[in-house]
Amino acid sequence: MSARDRILAKLKATAPESAGDLPDVGGWYADHRTQESTADKAKRFRHFIELAHAEVYSVSRGGWLQKLYEVLSAKQIDKLLVAPGTVHGARAQSDLPPLGIACPGYDTPIENWKPAMFNDTPAGFTAARGAIAETGTLILWPNADEPRLMSLVPPVHIVLLDAANIYNTFHEAMQTEGWQDGLPTNSLLISGPSKTADIQQTLAYGAHGPKELVVLMIEENV
Repeated sequence: MSARDRILAKLKATAPESAGDLPDVGGWYADHRTQESTADKAKRFRHFIELAHAEVYSVSRGGWLQKLYEVLSAKQIDKLLVAPGTVHGARAQSDLPPLGIACPGYDTPIENWKPAMFNDTPAGFTAARGAIAETGTLILWPNADEPRLMSLVPPVHIVLLDAANIYNTFHEAMQTEGWQDGLPTNSLLISGPSKTADIQQTLAYGAHGPKELVVLMIEENV
C-alpha cells in the first residue's frame, strides 16, 4: 500500500457515516439583506470597491465611450487592448483610433505575442458579467473573446459594468445565474487593484496584476 493509499484509508476510517442535516444557506440569505433597488445596489457597490482604491465613473448607455477616452487621456495612455469579438470591444476599436488611441485586439494565441502583451500593453478593456454590492466585487467570465490575461497582465484594467447586473450578495449571483449548471475554466472575482502586504508588511499595488482598476458603470439615470 502506498503512502497515498494509507492516508486515504485513514481519512475514510474516521469519516462520519452521515454529514447530518445541511445548513439552510438559502434561508439564511433570504433574511440576510432586504431587496434593494438597482440604484441602491450600485451605490453600495461603488462605496466598497472605491474603498479598495478602484476608480468608478457613472456613465450612460450611449456615453461610456467618451468617458473611456477621457480616462485614457487623463492617464496618458495611447494604447488599449480590446476584444474585437465583443460589442464593446468592436466599438472601442472602431471609434478610439481616430482620437489617437491604438486599439490592438486580443485575436491571436498568446504564444505569438507574449513580449508585446507583457511589455507593451499599458491597459486592457473588458466587460463584467455582473457585480456584488455587499463586497464591491466585479464578476468576470473569461471566454475565447476576452481571455483571462486581458484582466491580469496590463497595468491598468478598465471594466464596463451594467448596474442592472449588480446583485446584493455572492449567493444571489450564483443562484440567479445558475452557476451550478456550468462555469468557465476561470471565473474571476475582482474587488480592487492587485495588492499585497507580504513585502516588509507594506501595502503595495500591482505586485501580481493591474495596479489600477477603473470601472465604467452604466446607470439609467445618467
